Amino acid sequence: MQRVRTLFEEYKDMVYRLALSYTGNPYDAQDISQEVFLRLIRWIDRIKVGSERAWLTKVTVNCCKNLHSSYERCHTRELLETDAVMQPEDGSLREMIMALPKDYRIVVYLFYYEEYSTKEIAKLLHVRQTTVTTRLHRARQQLRERLKEETE
Repeated sequence: MQRVRTLFEEYKDMVYRLALSYTGNPYDAQDISQEVFLRLIRWIDRIKVGSERAWLTKVTVNCCKNLHSSYERCHTRELLETDAVMQPEDGSLREMIMALPKDYRIVVYLFYYEEYSTKEIAKLLHVRQTTVTTRLHRARQQLRERLKEETE
């Protein structure tokens, strides 16, 4: 159980930020974080020492994908989009990143904040490496345009 506590303390923020960047919703990110660490407790004996970060990242991405494909999520999307929890954009870079489409937001987060390579991101997301580089390029392009609009 000590290993679980250590991993939780070391990776709880990373898991939450990754889930938040994927979902764009803090409540969903909290739910996903809890699910990820519950799975960690169940699977801790089968996870190789040294591969915990990759395992947690992969499980987080998979939980995010599962959330987006669930029936409940599909049918409550309108309510979430109009919910008062949604924060207005204030022009900060973080807000601009969160406003990117999900596919772009997740690769930006994994590449810049978690420092995964494009090859590693492709493996985690089950897409080709060229898809990751294209998404990164398009995300940067959108961010440049938004930053330009902010300074004008």
